[in-house]
Amino acid sequence: MERVSKSLELQPAEVAQLENMLRKGTCQVRMLKRAQVLVRLHQGIKPSDAALQAGVSLATVYNVAARYQHSGKLADALEEKPRSGQPTKFSKAIQAQLTALACSEAPQGHSKWSLRMRADKLVELQVVESISHQAVSEQLKKMVVL
Repeated sequence: MERVSKSLELQPAEVAQLENMLRKGTCQVRMLKRAQVLVRLHQGIKPSDAALQAGVSLATVYNVAARYQHSGKLADALEEKPRSGQPTKFSKAIQAQLTALACSEAPQGHSKWSLRMRADKLVELQVVESISHQAVSEQLKKMVVL
């Protein structure tokens, strides 16, 4: 994205919306920091000072301002876009089977389930084709079963 000019012109309704958002403080912190950046740039504060005051990097200031100038919409400047990445391997059914496995008694000769044993058992039961013990750990942490 290209660099933006030092000041940013917002509509009066947009300024009121941002100030109201900042006053209430009920949004995500990232969104509030972006709102602070937009208000400060609208006030004519230099990008470097706006970054310091909002507690963000200078790159964030330029990115937020550029997104607003490119689309002209507050929502585009404030909200995060969906991130790409590999989709989760754990459907609700797999989560249920992992929970049942985690709550079951450990195999003969073991006092408790290890993460590697859980991962191996999921593959053995053909619940998943392959899974690492780290993925099992992350899923159990999300489910608070570990």
